[in-house]
Amino acid sequence: MKTAAICLSLVGAAAAFAPAPTQRMSTQVSLGLDDIGGSSAPLPNFDPLGLATWGSDETLLWFRAAELKHGRVAMVATTGYLFNAAGFHFPGMLSSDISFESLSTMSPPDAWAAVPTAGKAQILATIFAAELITEGYQGTHYMKGGDLPTMVFPKIDFSGVSEVTMARKRTSELNNGRLAQIAILSFISAHYIPGSVPALANNAAF
Repeated sequence: MKTAAICLSLVGAAAAFAPAPTQRMSTQVSLGLDDIGGSSAPLPNFDPLGLATWGSDETLLWFRAAELKHGRVAMVATTGYLFNAAGFHFPGMLSSDISFESLSTMSPPDAWAAVPTAGKAQILATIFAAELITEGYQGTHYMKGGDLPTMVFPKIDFSGVSEVTMARKRTSELNNGRLAQIAILSFISAHYIPGSVPALANNAAF
């Protein structure tokens, strides 16, 4: 449960930087990548598959929300993976017969496998509840013109931050999330497919 609480807190804090929603909605694609922010050098509006032209405006906003969520989860996952791989751990016991110290001696995938089924169920149930709350119980849905999902504990007030600064922070969040997605996939690939990531080869943590 500590892991779930940390994940939710970090995801919630990151959600404060979510791009401002647009009110232009239709069944046709009238929005573009320039309208939703997140474009930056060296590859502005990078979209080789043309995903931004699929479906409607709602589809594009769903893609943006999905990118934000996956980026936030990947940042938490990457941090947690490195935290565990470095040998750091919480004090005390995870369960009656498994200590956090014992988990820190394993690779992160092996540590997850060692978590009791009841512990995994609690973590997944918490994530499921958070997803339901942010997707369906916070007023107008972001695909219909409402705010993107937020869950901030505690609530952070950014009213005094200029729009220019907020735009920069939102772009930074997206870019950090994109890099984190590459990182965590590389970690997992290196663990399950030895030699697939040369930079991580022969590293016991991976």
